[in-house]
Amino acid sequence: MNGKAREAGIKRNPDNAQRRVILIYEAPARAQVLESTLRASGHQVVATLCGMRELAERIDALQPDIIVMDMEQPDLDLLDELRALTQDRPRPILLFAQHGDEHVIRQAIRIGVSSFVVDGWSSTRVKALVDVAIARFAENQALREALDEAKTTLAERKVVERAKGILMLRRKCDEQQAYGLLRKMAMDRNEKIVKVAHSVIGAAELLG
Repeated sequence: MNGKAREAGIKRNPDNAQRRVILIYEAPARAQVLESTLRASGHQVVATLCGMRELAERIDALQPDIIVMDMEQPDLDLLDELRALTQDRPRPILLFAQHGDEHVIRQAIRIGVSSFVVDGWSSTRVKALVDVAIARFAENQALREALDEAKTTLAERKVVERAKGILMLRRKCDEQQAYGLLRKMAMDRNEKIVKVAHSVIGAAELLG
């Protein structure tokens, strides 16, 4: 799991049911009830904010495990703010909405909202919904990390293949011998093969 996922608290407290929560709200009366429900469920509400204005700073300072939002009807402007937030400060997000447009819901999930619950919430479901949002976030982070790793591996393989082609042409050797040369250079320099491959490509470009 990458550094951002660790910062998000996914590995910090896996077995303890108590989660550090930042609560974002629009209606104070509903927020008071939701906050009480979260506390009664064993969670620690570390901040309550009316709107998104101070959210980034509070995340940096308080390192919450999850962000819980209670909104009347989320719109695309709110999703733009959340998109910027999830890029730099990924966290599980559980969004309660009194009303929800299908397009907005799809967009919310696409940008990283872990759970979007329409038509309010009940005290008996809050704990389970928090757990589900955190579990979904962890799964999505793992999938993104695996995809990033696969892309990196493919890119590195292309670099090595290009370097092998250069060595085959200049040393008049076959593919296996070219790879052996790359591996030997990597061992001699105590470097990864991909780094040596970059060096071979760079030298070839300089020589023309």
